[in-house]
Amino acid sequence: MIKFDKFILENGLRVVVHEDNSTPIVAVNLVYDVGARDEDPNKTGFAHLFEHLMFGGSKHIPDFDEPLQNAGGQNNAFTSNDLTNYYDTLPVQNIETAFWLESDRMNELAFTPESLEVQRKVVIEEFKQRYLNQPYGDVWLLMRPLAYKVHPYRWATIGKDISHIEQATMEDVKHFFYKHYGPQNAILSVVGNISVKQVRPLVEKWFGDIDKRQKYVRHLPKEPEQTELRTLTVERDVPSDAIYLAFKMSNRLSKRYYRADILSDILSRGDSSRLYRKLIKENPKFTDINAYITGSMDEGLFIVSGKPSKGVSLDEAYRLIRAELDLIQQELCDADELTMVKNKVESTTVFSEISVLNKAMSLGYFELLGDAGMINKEEQNYHDVTAEELREEAQKILNETNCSVLYYKSKTSQK
Repeated sequence: MIKFDKFILENGLRVVVHEDNSTPIVAVNLVYDVGARDEDPNKTGFAHLFEHLMFGGSKHIPDFDEPLQNAGGQNNAFTSNDLTNYYDTLPVQNIETAFWLESDRMNELAFTPESLEVQRKVVIEEFKQRYLNQPYGDVWLLMRPLAYKVHPYRWATIGKDISHIEQATMEDVKHFFYKHYGPQNAILSVVGNISVKQVRPLVEKWFGDIDKRQKYVRHLPKEPEQTELRTLTVERDVPSDAIYLAFKMSNRLSKRYYRADILSDILSRGDSSRLYRKLIKENPKFTDINAYITGSMDEGLFIVSGKPSKGVSLDEAYRLIRAELDLIQQELCDADELTMVKNKVESTTVFSEISVLNKAMSLGYFELLGDAGMINKEEQNYHDVTAEELREEAQKILNETNCSVLYYKSKTSQK
């Protein structure tokens, strides 16, 4: 059980504090309720661009990293389709340095042409290196618009097209910042050897005078139900063929989310999982095979991906995967198999709670979902899933009519 305190500043900033006396390190996590799903379809990649811009200097602080490093701290950030997360870890006695830095860039970035050009070049280079010039790098650029036709999950976090970042203006950047990066759209979580009585006056000191901005209200189009199999075949200069199956699944707040997550673990978590045991170990038709979920806040994807062994066509690979999915739809999961998967989930959860940073990020994330207290219900939610519910969930989502398949062919593979 993770105990915590919460309070809200007048400008709308939500704060979650968990006191952990086991370490001299404190984690300061700031999650903004903005991701790639909140972008204009003609101006994508902005949430990810801001992940970089927020380190490019704020109104009073030209270099974010140096003061934090001088205080013995480290920092980083990540962006998803649903949110943007910034985090700092540092000795608890220097926590005020993190509040100073985070509050200044929340208040106002430097917004210099130099900073924009530097970060624009960094993002464009990342787009090229990670998504265009790396083997299998464009998979999600292809998969998302195949699986989604209406919802903004149809583009990746990096953006839909590199030209959107190339053409981004200072006016575009400022508009996006003031729309999404204010206190009313953020959650600050603090975890470490510090009490809420110590945290509150520091938060009020550094964040309290930041003006509240107009709250962004999300109105995203709902993805219509998929009613037929979708396929896309591409040919790339990669070492071997690959196949990707994407099935629509429930959103993060649904009880069905936990069923889908356990289904993916039964299929693919560890050497004893079904896909590994049957298609790699016993009948080596694949060199690599995985099942996982995207964990999206809105309706997400259940993914099965694999690289067939030499001599196995992509059509045969699809039939082999389909046979295993048919089986999990038809038969009840064995009690021992289900218990083993649940035990792995429980051990992962317990291990993650050792780290102050993991706890800070999780508390911020669950508060963004609606209630930080959900962190204490996760383990039970997985524990409550039954074999009958798993079969029912498999029957609902793992159908051909709910599937989008990417056949990723190698130019050099010899079949």
